[in-house]
Amino acid sequence: MNFSLERMEKTKEIENILASYLPGAKVPQEVILEAMRYNLLAGGKRLRPMLMQETYRMFGASSKVIEPFMTAIEMIHTYSLVHDDLPAMDDDDYRRGRETTHKVYGEDIAILTGDALLNYAFEVAIQAFEIEPSLYERIAQALKILAHKAGIFGMIGGQVIDVSVVGTTITKEELNEIYKLKTGALIEASMSIGAILSGASKEEQDVVLQIATKVGRAFQIQDDILDVTSTKEVLGKPIHSDEKNEKPTYVSMIGLKKAKEEVERLSQEALSLLKNLHVESEYVAGLIQDLIHRKK
Repeated sequence: MNFSLERMEKTKEIENILASYLPGAKVPQEVILEAMRYNLLAGGKRLRPMLMQETYRMFGASSKVIEPFMTAIEMIHTYSLVHDDLPAMDDDDYRRGRETTHKVYGEDIAILTGDALLNYAFEVAIQAFEIEPSLYERIAQALKILAHKAGIFGMIGGQVIDVSVVGTTITKEELNEIYKLKTGALIEASMSIGAILSGASKEEQDVVLQIATKVGRAFQIQDDILDVTSTKEVLGKPIHSDEKNEKPTYVSMIGLKKAKEEVERLSQEALSLLKNLHVESEYVAGLIQDLIHRKK
């Protein structure tokens, strides 16, 4: 398997799915549709929809019912980035190599763009009922997870804790909780929804959740590492932003060397759990390694 080529093909497939679900009507509020497209189609790793789709396929499923949820998870992730970049949050001027939404459209439209992406994500997700009406129980369960992991006990909760500890000293356990919610929640949602919609057993779903939790933490720690070792040109966004914003990270807490060791430990544990599922998971294993050990 040529992993790089296969990933490029899968990314292109996801890009086409995302574009197909975006509204394109000529309406007075057209600027918000334009801003939604500006953000959702700006490129990126497409980590969450890809993990969702490949987890779904890993258990032998192939229906298009997964596509509304793939789009929804990426819309939710994208809205969080739009709001993260605002002056009241991280105050970043660049994202994915180009100006952030508030720099292009103004702060008011940036706020509304985030709101629009979040709301439209659920409008898209419920279209799954029309694609596979017979799977209503699985779809309902997937919707429940999507809402929970994006909310106050998931991503938003993690962000609230994250901004509240700026400039303070916290423990490693507290930092892990921030990472589990802020970054891990949507990765957990992605893989869990893929497993649920595929018809995976409860035992298999539990293992998938464990894998996702480890991948989510490792992914965020690698993000910490890249913030101090990479460049703006490679990342497509400013570096040293954590230090600028006085945010505690694994690197500031335990140092660069130990942070890298933690990424390796978590990734190996995730891959070991994946192997124990006894399903066809070669691409998922490659994806996990590629994402965790990424350079940008």
